[in-house]
Amino acid sequence: MDMMETVVKRFDELTPYELRDIYALRIAVFIVEQDCPFQDIDDMDDKAIHVYMRDENGLAAYLRVLPPGSRYEDASIGRVISMRRRQGLGTRIMSLGIEIARNEFHAGRILVEAQTYARRFYETSGFRQCSEEFLEDGIPHIMMALEPPE
Repeated sequence: MDMMETVVKRFDELTPYELRDIYALRIAVFIVEQDCPFQDIDDMDDKAIHVYMRDENGLAAYLRVLPPGSRYEDASIGRVISMRRRQGLGTRIMSLGIEIARNEFHAGRILVEAQTYARRFYETSGFRQCSEEFLEDGIPHIMMALEPPE
């Protein structure tokens, strides 16, 4: 089994090489693979906590956690990528993202703007659909929320 390293950093802690790798991954998945031209690099990056997992083959999973009041009133998790499907990486990095939102941003409710096809993935982490379907950059999305623990 290969060793997977998990890295959690604020924007100004990322090295230029880490930032390049993160942007390259996000562009490959969200723009090239999905054939969806949109402005991926935005001013939310500098407010976010960036989380990624990597091994000798490079980045395997990524997401960013946004504080309440940045994009939404609630904390949110976005740009979720798992390069190795069906290996549990997506679930692992989502759990970490939720933990970071709760610990670093004292988040109650956590939002995800999910691509509709991925709804079941987010449901396994406890998120529930809380909006009608809408188009974002031509791709069907839904808002999903994870309520605070009792």
